[in-house]
Amino acid sequence: MYTYLFDFDGTLVDSMPTYVHSMLRILDENNISYEPEIMKIITPLGIAGTAEYFMGMGLTLSKEEIMNAMKEYMLVEYTYNIQAKKNVIKTLKTLKERGAKLNVLTASPHITLDACLKRLEIFDLFDNVWSCDDFNTTKADPEIYRSVAQKVGEKVEDILFLDDNYNADKTAKSAGMKVCGVYDESSDAYIDEIKGISDYYIYDFAELLEI
Repeated sequence: MYTYLFDFDGTLVDSMPTYVHSMLRILDENNISYEPEIMKIITPLGIAGTAEYFMGMGLTLSKEEIMNAMKEYMLVEYTYNIQAKKNVIKTLKTLKERGAKLNVLTASPHITLDACLKRLEIFDLFDNVWSCDDFNTTKADPEIYRSVAQKVGEKVEDILFLDDNYNADKTAKSAGMKVCGVYDESSDAYIDEIKGISDYYIYDFAELLEI
């Protein structure tokens, strides 16, 4: 059985509309235009990486100001409203009962991540809940996946990484992990691309029990 490494937004929880809106709201408020593919680029970068990317686009706020605005926009929704995706909780509990090691690696900061997982009563199912902030890098960096493998004491190839984002899946694959693409409406346009670089692809979380 694999050791599992789950993305959070768009994989475990139905949060991508909130995540997208919170990020792009800052660009909209500052009249900075962007291409439709921007979410494919910034989703693996996390709060800090996205702030730096926005600064490169011409946003004149400081990195700290951008990050604080993102967290403020997200906090209420993650704390009170965002729900788990279909069959996620049931599947996680089944995997845990089977003795699987479950871990989270996400671009989201702990302030929203932990609050959401605890409200959904699944925080304690995970051996580790990591934000990219804990590694001072992003999911666009292959080294983060190798660092995770080292921390959990597993070979990188014995870990199954699950994410709805093409760039994150591609990077994890390049680091040596097995990859399972996860369907989310926000990445609908990239299904074929994700399938092309993944070992598995699931539309419903219950399918994970057959892998």
